[in-house]
Amino acid sequence: MRIALFEPDIPQNTGNIFRLSACLGIPVDIIEPTGFIFDDKRFKRALMDYIKFINYKSHLDWKEFYQWSQENNFRLVLLTTKSKTKYTSFIFSEIDIIIFGRESAGVPDYVHNQVHERLTIPMQKGLRSLNISSSVAMVVGEASRQLNLI
Repeated sequence: MRIALFEPDIPQNTGNIFRLSACLGIPVDIIEPTGFIFDDKRFKRALMDYIKFINYKSHLDWKEFYQWSQENNFRLVLLTTKSKTKYTSFIFSEIDIIIFGRESAGVPDYVHNQVHERLTIPMQKGLRSLNISSSVAMVVGEASRQLNLI
């Protein structure tokens, strides 16, 4: 199982997600472009000294990521507010890449059209979304529980 971040814009969130991935031993894919430089001090502060424990791969863009994921037989699972399938009702697999969209805009339609599954985190009506690092922790925690990874 892997975590993918589509064009992340906020360095602190990406740093927190990297720390989570280091602690749980789950690889991260960064689908560029990012809204920050990896040398950003906010990114480094959130990441602290976990970089040596992180398994991550950068992809030039969605097209490159998609091709790589298909060549390696991954199932693409997108978290989105545009789904009725709850992440807690979904059966995760070790071949899943769980994709989270850009904080400011989610993902474009072409990403929605190419993923295998779309899931949502149920929330109170009238609220837009959770912080991405909180969303990743919730969903990856459930997937890890199902797969006995933690």
